[in-house]
Amino acid sequence: MPFVELSEIREREPVPGFRVRFIHSDSMTVAYWEIEPGASMPEHSHSHEQIVNLIEGELELMVGGEVRTLVPGLVAIVPPDVVHSGRAVTMCRLIDVFHPVREDYR
Repeated sequence: MPFVELSEIREREPVPGFRVRFIHSDSMTVAYWEIEPGASMPEHSHSHEQIVNLIEGELELMVGGEVRTLVPGLVAIVPPDVVHSGRAVTMCRLIDVFHPVREDYR
């Protein structure tokens, strides 16, 4: 299926205030997030490489002990197995790309 209508994908809320829709290809997972102001993603790690692309808002992101406030145009790369967390300073929209596929998100 070469085209996907995001509005037809079931929205999930894996962490309070973090709403997401996932698209899976053969080799990656793309996550479309909407995050409420003040919502926090606890520290965690996974075996997937992750690219965080903030589209709208401000997100305080910790990657491997380094903290930066993401704004549109500042992209974060999270290597596999590195501890990271995030907190929305404002309402945020972001796109995460994971490689390989996040089977736990299917």
